[in-house]
Amino acid sequence: MSLASSTPHAGLRPLADRSVALIHEWFGATGGSEQVFLSMADVVPHADRFVLWKDDDATVDQGIHESWMAKTPLRRSKALALPLMPLTWRTLTRKKYDFVISSSHAFAHTVKIGDPDETRHLSYVHSPARYVWSPELDQRGANAVLAPMRAVLQAGDKRLSRHVHSYAANSMEVQARIRRFWGRDARVINPPVEVEYFGAAPQEVRNQERRYLLGVGRWIPYKNFDLMIEIAGAARLPLVIAGGGPEEENLRRLAARADVPVEFEFRPTTERLRELYWGAVALLYPALEDFGMIPVEAQACGTPVVGWARGGLLETVVTGQTGFLLNETDPAAYVDPIRQAALLPPSGPIANAQRFTPQAFQANIATWLTDEA
Repeated sequence: MSLASSTPHAGLRPLADRSVALIHEWFGATGGSEQVFLSMADVVPHADRFVLWKDDDATVDQGIHESWMAKTPLRRSKALALPLMPLTWRTLTRKKYDFVISSSHAFAHTVKIGDPDETRHLSYVHSPARYVWSPELDQRGANAVLAPMRAVLQAGDKRLSRHVHSYAANSMEVQARIRRFWGRDARVINPPVEVEYFGAAPQEVRNQERRYLLGVGRWIPYKNFDLMIEIAGAARLPLVIAGGGPEEENLRRLAARADVPVEFEFRPTTERLRELYWGAVALLYPALEDFGMIPVEAQACGTPVVGWARGGLLETVVTGQTGFLLNETDPAAYVDPIRQAALLPPSGPIANAQRFTPQAFQANIATWLTDEA
């Protein structure tokens, strides 16, 4: 379910009497792109909703239609499914729509429902597919299955998306990639973050002592949880790692040899995650993210962020006020910034997080759709 509240947008009257299709890639359990999709659905509640498939652990009651891929084993292997995604988006439905809105981080922006002269297609992009365009940013893109066909997929990605009338990017980082890879312009609309929920923790949660460093996210290589363990050791502070993923065994092995206590919180509930944010000295985020909702959630709890001066963090963290950003992979370089971050008043991060509310996102989406209607 979406945490965002449905809000009527008077400016969307031009779409009220038009057929609208809302498209998303696959629907996972808790991903940030899924939050964007559901928040967009609140803006255009009459839209038909389509995804390639819903993951088995995804709980959503939004009347979402799945593609034929949902009935095949491909739903369990994104790498194998990737080459067939453009074809799937071209055979999604026989119904034609006046307006198509895609939420894309792979090939959803290539969907074609109707004649481009009659159907307006707007695409909100989380990132051009990392697997295809930026494998150096995500080691999952180094899959041997994809390597021989990457050039083919790149050419197809550009050719099959020429009919998109307007792009929006979730960050300036992604805006730059869209320009570099596709040769297209995009307006920046930062995604929605439930800052009100994370900030409105019970009094006993907000009053707890901040006593550990925190790492949150999917346990995959490019998130650099191994580096977080080293940073915690250098700072002589306990570390809590929250999330889940294929790197669990390796991270537990590293944690067992660490110089400081390392605790694991496997797939914490949203309520538990909020508690963890409020109890952290700082959120560690030494990773390149397209935008990064987690650092904003942490700031909504008054928790400063210490991470890389790259990607979306450049837009969400104000160095010296809400955290510190470094161009370093040396764990020792993080010790002083962590100490300084611990002295920052929580009011700074909390105020900064207010820029990324669902209401702000929906207002910006409504303006974009109205401008392009």
